[in-house]
Amino acid sequence: MPKSEEAVQMGLLIDYEFCTNCHTCEVACKKELGLKPGEYGIKVLEDGPRRNPDGKWEWNYVPVPTSLCDLCEKRVAEGRKPTCVHHCQSGIMYYGPVEELAKKMTGKPNMVLYSK
Repeated sequence: MPKSEEAVQMGLLIDYEFCTNCHTCEVACKKELGLKPGEYGIKVLEDGPRRNPDGKWEWNYVPVPTSLCDLCEKRVAEGRKPTCVHHCQSGIMYYGPVEELAKKMTGKPNMVLYSK
């Protein structure tokens, strides 16, 4: 199959260096997918606080898509962004072709890329 006809793999890129732990992505996702209490399409995990060997403190919040995440198939089919990307107050989430998102990661150690 020619490259132009191949399906482009889409993904979600999260720059967790700047996540503020607001949980807006969680709330928007729960509402979009109609999830019950205790169910998450994306969950913000907390890592820290801890002191590194250099004496600096580290405390990260990492939004992690779960098995319930479908990257907002219905929204994306309508030409819209996934709800977590749309509602992220820190603007740290990006949706697009995995190849393009991977390029954004160059030189950025605190990013994670998810795809389905």
